[in-house]
Amino acid sequence: MRMLPDLTGRLRAARAWIGLGVLAPLGLLVVSGLMLVDLRNDAWDKAAQTSRNLLQVIERDIARNVEIIDLSLRGAVDSLSAPGFSAVSPALRQLILFDRAVTARDMGVFLVVDENGDTVYDANALPARPLNNADRSYFRAHRDRPDLGLFISEPMTSRMLGVSIIVLSRRINKPDGSFGGVVQASLKLTYFSRLFANLALGAKGAINLYARDGRRIMRHPFFEGAIGDSVAASPSFQRFVREGSGSFLGSAVRSSEPRHHTFTRIGDLPLILAVTLAPDEIDAEWRAKALVIGSIVSILCGLCAGLSLLFGRELRHRGRMQVELARLSLTDPLTGLPNRRRFEEALADVERSGRSGGAPFSLLVIDADHFKAVNDRHGHAVGDEVLEGLARCLLASARHPGDLVCRVGGEEFVMLLAGTDGAGAQRVADAVHAEVRRLGLPAAGIPAGALTVSIGLASTASVRAGARGARELYRVADAALYAAKGSGRNRTCIGPPRSARAPGEEAPGAQADAA
Repeated sequence: MRMLPDLTGRLRAARAWIGLGVLAPLGLLVVSGLMLVDLRNDAWDKAAQTSRNLLQVIERDIARNVEIIDLSLRGAVDSLSAPGFSAVSPALRQLILFDRAVTARDMGVFLVVDENGDTVYDANALPARPLNNADRSYFRAHRDRPDLGLFISEPMTSRMLGVSIIVLSRRINKPDGSFGGVVQASLKLTYFSRLFANLALGAKGAINLYARDGRRIMRHPFFEGAIGDSVAASPSFQRFVREGSGSFLGSAVRSSEPRHHTFTRIGDLPLILAVTLAPDEIDAEWRAKALVIGSIVSILCGLCAGLSLLFGRELRHRGRMQVELARLSLTDPLTGLPNRRRFEEALADVERSGRSGGAPFSLLVIDADHFKAVNDRHGHAVGDEVLEGLARCLLASARHPGDLVCRVGGEEFVMLLAGTDGAGAQRVADAVHAEVRRLGLPAAGIPAGALTVSIGLASTASVRAGARGARELYRVADAALYAAKGSGRNRTCIGPPRSARAPGEEAPGAQADAA
């Protein structure tokens, strides 16, 4: 049946197009997913770059201000050891020691204290306000370490001002190199508050200024409990100290929550500045975009997939209809057997295989005896039932799955027996006669045994070598059928008839009475 393979191929092609219609949205989803991943990477890169820019600006400002204060401290130390310094008036000494830096905003007090911690010179008072700082950490550090250089203290409360400060200080040496006191300048923590103000770091973001030993000098957003505490044991802070600058995703310094850290050391100072951002806040803007893009892509993909499925269902429906139409075009509507068209296709296939040296085959042409009389006596409805019963008998007689039973017109049927020689075909014919003898229609007054058939048989062995085509086989079987009818019906005749045999050829047994 040639049309069915063609239609099957079309259905496979349709399924392929449907598959492409389903895969296309999947491809769109993959591309969209890659795009969203790229957008997320951009969001993280943007956050890291913004943090680096903030650090750069803040680091420069802090470094510049600390440098200005340190220059003032160095100038005061140098002035104290300058020749003739002690000979000038106290007012002039105050002017020489303290330059304009002491008037800068957020500056606290600028003092010179002696080796006992008592104030000797005060930038804001003459005479100096009495105060002893011998208990301060910076005083003890300079006293114990001559080579300390610039020292930046932990946050503390100013005894003169009553506000939070850090103290920058340098050691004063006597002419013999022994400890002679400290020059100190305090910087209010409000300086850092103003510097960090208006920075949008998110609800969980923060910027921190640490001393190298892990003490927190300032935090923004500010809260009192964080100032002055030590984070030296935190793995994240240890990485700050070890690497000096960079960025990484790690835990918060005071919890296990994930944070994105960007950090840098401030110049050569023992200070570390770090910007900390929460990953979920970095992703917030990206998530909003992803939600919009994902929703649009999902809707489009859903529509595309839905339309593809609907289109595919319609194609499958049409394909099934075409297959059914093709089957019906090759099927006898009364008996359900293949029709003449299907038989001719099969005959052509057999002929092609025979040309290439295929297996033997046989053909039975069957005709219902006195069928016109059945129609005339009982009516066409009963005649149709007889034909349907004959079809069942023929199907019951077929011995191999490849045997083909067809109704080729009226009361005429054929059985194409592939791979069956003449003897096998004779056995099939005998089985047909036996099945038909059992066929009856009692309701119509036709008892079992009242119906008979005549059969013409031909096989490749009974057709002379010069004419072994399938068409010739059908012609021989059809001639044998007429011989069976002419010799009394209800029998099988084996072709070729005597008139068709070559001179001197022996008859293979022209008749086989089935009665």
